Amino acid sequence: MAALKYAGMDDTDSEDELPPGWEERSTKDGWVYYANHDEMKTQWEHPKTGKKKRCAGDLPYGWEQETDEKGQIIYIDHINKRSTYFDPRHAFTVEDVVVKPKRYDGNAAALEILQGRDLSDKVVLITGGNVGIGFETARSFALHGAHVILACRNLTRANKAVSLIQEEWHKARVEAMMCNLASLRSVREFAESFKAMKLPLHILVCNAAVCTQPYMLTEDNLESTFQICHLGHFLLVQCLQDVLRRSAPARVVVVSSESHRFTDLLDSCGKVDLVLLSPSKKDYWSMLAYNRAKLCNILFSNELHRRLSPYGVTSNALHPGNMMYTSIHRSWWLMTFLFTLARPFTKSMVSEKRTLCCCSDLSFPDQSVYFGWV
Repeated sequence: MAALKYAGMDDTDSEDELPPGWEERSTKDGWVYYANHDEMKTQWEHPKTGKKKRCAGDLPYGWEQETDEKGQIIYIDHINKRSTYFDPRHAFTVEDVVVKPKRYDGNAAALEILQGRDLSDKVVLITGGNVGIGFETARSFALHGAHVILACRNLTRANKAVSLIQEEWHKARVEAMMCNLASLRSVREFAESFKAMKLPLHILVCNAAVCTQPYMLTEDNLESTFQICHLGHFLLVQCLQDVLRRSAPARVVVVSSESHRFTDLLDSCGKVDLVLLSPSKKDYWSMLAYNRAKLCNILFSNELHRRLSPYGVTSNALHPGNMMYTSIHRSWWLMTFLFTLARPFTKSMVSEKRTLCCCSDLSFPDQSVYFGWV
């Protein structure tokens, strides 16, 4: 203790507090080192405890690491509009030990799932990314550095969504492209336009859907719910399959629904009845058409994973959660009324979008089906 007192290291109650003349710094990859301004030297070990430390995790949400004109590392807080040379992760330093991965539950949000992940080298394509879960998912990926493309049928609304994300972070790389799933021609044209951009594709989220809408046929003479919810996505994945394989590791995320359980595709003889996929008007019921399309989503995702996983492309089908308020019911006034009554008891899309981000995180284990989230 006498030696510590002589060295000026006993003047605090905390063993982690630095003695006079010492400063805590960190390297670009998060390792902590200590600078002694009196002796003009640095060391990895804490001058009191002798322990080595590193910053826990990556930078908090809203922070970015850059280098100033002198070559020094600077940290920018985009939320509070300030900059500092002090690494904000110093408040969460840990000893040089293995950190166990965090477990998430039903209350976790997408921004929490992606906390600290650098997605600046990823390209993400999301259908129907201008509203609802698709928008929240696009926002989460963009705010973590990914290049996000919104594939939407309404470019005006899509560009508005782009503006909202860029207002939140001016460096967000997000753009909108025209893709109408109710037109197989439009899907093919979109795929060709995307390929012309010469971009990789690491995450493809098949999110767009319609529900409870009146009977109508597309320009391809197919029932619209089936084509928009399933067949359009099926064709999109087929058109971009070569890009996904070149971009491996890559992932396809197919947004299905728990409602797939309330239907089947078999006729009275136990064989697949293809007529059920695009029924006539007299045999059409909107919810049944939706359920069948969602069942097709799961069957497609399973088979896609079987075929492409050997090439480094995985596929997941997911249920985004029960009792969640979105605008998918807008086509039927009765369903809109029921959803309005239930809204006080529904979950937030901010928390539900976690499922898409979990399934889309390329660091997660490969799974053919990621289903059953509630």
